[in-house]
Amino acid sequence: MKRRIKKAGIAIVGGIVLLAGIAMIPYPGPGWVTVFLGLGILSTEFEWAGRILHFAKDKYDAWQAWLAQQNQAVKAVFWLLTAMVVVATIWLLNGYGLLSDAFGIDWDWVHSPLPLFQ
Repeated sequence: MKRRIKKAGIAIVGGIVLLAGIAMIPYPGPGWVTVFLGLGILSTEFEWAGRILHFAKDKYDAWQAWLAQQNQAVKAVFWLLTAMVVVATIWLLNGYGLLSDAFGIDWDWVHSPLPLFQ
């Protein structure tokens, strides 16, 4: 019984950390580190998580090596795409709308088009 409780706790904590890391990937900060941490937590009890962790780290390292070899224009395109994802998701989650409301700015276009976040 104790073993099952420990395994369930690790599954819950590791799963939450992993999902948080996946959500953070497109944003500046520790997205991939958090993904690897979540997989590391899960791998203490689940063999499949260890295999995925090893695979993901290899692919991440290969991606970083490939990107490091590219010229500045290619790197700039990837930074621009990352910035576009960040700006778009903040808008969709109504981050700009909340700021405009807080500062009394009456711009309807900054509010999220998604009814859930208005």
